Amino acid sequence: MKPAPPQQPIISVRGLVNRFGAETVHDGLDLEVYAGEVLGVVGGSGTGKSVLLRTIIGLNRPAEGTIEVFGTDLLALAESERREIEKRWGVLFQEGALFSSLTVAQNIEVPLKEFYDLPRGLMDEIAALKIGLAGLPGDAAAKFPAQLSGGMRKRAGLARALALDPEILFLDEPTSGLDAIAAAEFDQLIRDLQQSLGLTVFMVTHDIDSLFAVCDRVAVLVDKKIRVGTLDQILRDDHPWIRNYFHGPRGRAASAAQAGAARLALSDPA
Repeated sequence: MKPAPPQQPIISVRGLVNRFGAETVHDGLDLEVYAGEVLGVVGGSGTGKSVLLRTIIGLNRPAEGTIEVFGTDLLALAESERREIEKRWGVLFQEGALFSSLTVAQNIEVPLKEFYDLPRGLMDEIAALKIGLAGLPGDAAAKFPAQLSGGMRKRAGLARALALDPEILFLDEPTSGLDAIAAAEFDQLIRDLQQSLGLTVFMVTHDIDSLFAVCDRVAVLVDKKIRVGTLDQILRDDHPWIRNYFHGPRGRAASAAQAGAARLALSDPA
């Protein structure tokens, strides 16, 4: 069993309030994310899963609250100071958010150009390395997003998110639109990268299979706040939405599949 993560948070959100017009999406939300863990964020439609991610990375400014990353209050930083923090995380947006007029390699080089002045040859080498890390073939470098399958576009977006060797990886619905096999392969890729690179992963998802496959803890957005725990703890939560989500047919199937995988791993002589 994986040891418990250290209790010093790498991300700390306190008293977060997000409003859009008269609608309050988050009302006094508190959350801590620990270094080296994979945290899965789930919730019903309209609970603000992606809003929470976008608020942490600075694409949405909250009405109230504090957000600390690496022990630094992000909302109090000057632009130049914030850019230094942003070098330390990578983001995979939903659908990949690749620039359609750029090749995969050129997409990966965008953050390199934004933050550094590197020789062309070095940038090409870094792009090739990240393409390999994301599980793409080398010839994907010269292809445009329209020439890629949905799964390959996700991997290309992941390669770009890894361009600056981040410490934190933010993923917004990484398996959305993928078939079951491609989604399972992407889940395994995330876990392999997290373990090999020592990443902290903040993953917004609707995919219950991903929660069972790769997450150390789960954060559930309900009642404009958040409930966080291990899967075992969340499964014991009696909130109606949580029970419906985790104990419905899909939840039972995901739990059974994970139990079967665990039994198979234990019986494997290797």
